[in-house]
Amino acid sequence: MAGFSRRLIACLQTGKLAFLAILVASGIVLQVLACAVYNNWWPMLTAVMYVILPMPLLFFAGSDSSSLMSSDSDSWVDITKFLTGASIVGSIAIPSILKHAGMICLGALLMELSSFFVFGLAILLFLVMNREDEYSMF
Repeated sequence: MAGFSRRLIACLQTGKLAFLAILVASGIVLQVLACAVYNNWWPMLTAVMYVILPMPLLFFAGSDSSSLMSSDSDSWVDITKFLTGASIVGSIAIPSILKHAGMICLGALLMELSSFFVFGLAILLFLVMNREDEYSMF
């Protein structure tokens, strides 16, 4: 991006950040709609998993997220990967179990799963944006 002006690069980076904000907001809207449309607030249990999901990354991995993608055998990184994976499985399993138990309907399950995938896409795009060396607001 050497040929672009600094203002254009800042505008593109701000657009990426705005797109991430829109994705997170739409995930929250889908989460609330899954509960409000069907007048059943049991699917909101998944929000607990969304709060727990980043905790292992914050506590164990620190600011070095590149260590999560490597195959190094550090015990803290392994614990982080395991707890994050368990939270991801729980985010999918809770609505599925609620549907199987007959507590929510199929529409709420589909909205919950689409909310999960929107959140997942936002997280993946954030990680890709974070890897770029040129990402800077200044």
